[in-house]
Amino acid sequence: MNPEPISPKDWDELIARLPNAHLLQTWEWGQVKTQVGWTPQTFIWRNDDQRICAAALVLARELRMGGLSARLKLLYIPRGPLLDWNDSVLRNRVISDLEAYGRKIGAMFVKMDPEVIFAWGQPGSPDEQKLPLGHEIKQELSKAGWHFSTDQIQFRNTVVLDLSGSEADWLTRMKQKTRYNLRLAQKKGVSVRRGTSGDFSLLYRMYAETSVRDGFVIRPQGYYETVWRSFMARDMACPLIAEVEGEPVAAVFVFWFAGRAWYIYGMSRDLHREKMPNYVLQWEAMRLAKEKGCESYDLWGAPELFDESDSMWGVYRFKEGLGGRVVRSLGAWDYPIRGFWYNLYTRCLPKILDWMRNCGKARTRQEVSL
Repeated sequence: MNPEPISPKDWDELIARLPNAHLLQTWEWGQVKTQVGWTPQTFIWRNDDQRICAAALVLARELRMGGLSARLKLLYIPRGPLLDWNDSVLRNRVISDLEAYGRKIGAMFVKMDPEVIFAWGQPGSPDEQKLPLGHEIKQELSKAGWHFSTDQIQFRNTVVLDLSGSEADWLTRMKQKTRYNLRLAQKKGVSVRRGTSGDFSLLYRMYAETSVRDGFVIRPQGYYETVWRSFMARDMACPLIAEVEGEPVAAVFVFWFAGRAWYIYGMSRDLHREKMPNYVLQWEAMRLAKEKGCESYDLWGAPELFDESDSMWGVYRFKEGLGGRVVRSLGAWDYPIRGFWYNLYTRCLPKILDWMRNCGKARTRQEVSL
């Protein structure tokens, strides 16, 4: 198995036809990651009659460990590979090929976080629905030497809104309190406009303010401008900006691809928070996603622990109120190839990430204070 050259347009059209086509497997996402040290590679699998049956955007990165001379590679398949995971022969073939390619190039490990659904609904809730396939694949991976990753780069759990039916149907699926807050925000004069590249500085400043207030880490402004510009250029994303009397108070960035939409970046100011601008923003995001032909809207993230001790609990309750359904996936799994270096890497990683988070928070606080 070797990378297969393909044009950006052909790649996106190809993966859009595969099951669970995801934004993070697009050509655009691969190009964004080149800005932070990754090299994207595209792999394609064909069946006996040469029809494409699977594909993967693989991100490769080379790093050094503690100043040592060893040059180590890691491979990451974000929200992939893409295939029919119900086909046991195909999934074993694809996974075996990825393992073999990792060994061939001497990678330290291969990481993947395919969108294989483990269960629907909160654990232990009346509407919980466990799916046998997720448990079956988990057992297969463990048997093949894969490890559940201590570094879950993407959210393992999320909340997804069903965009079928009319807007009246959407309102019916929302909780009563959410409907009330939506109407309240509309009555209090919250309006929403579609943003442009001219709003990028405003959006980043609001995002930085949000990160300082809520205690999470963000990247430098240039990274987000690359993401936003790349996807907007292909009509795959749009910012929505909430305003009160012409003053920007909150925003969301909505992405769409292959009949699905994602809410990945959200930002707000302390100004006019009592007017509930986020409710109108998400309502307009749902309408935009529907306009773009999407059947679902992924609200990007849910707690690991579904109780009030989880830092995401408040955000989750907001998303749940919009009528969303919890989706719990398989999560990220690692296939160690160079065991010594992998063990050293996983032991050092938490310290490295803590240091990077502290540096990032300090940088963002400084930007906000300017």
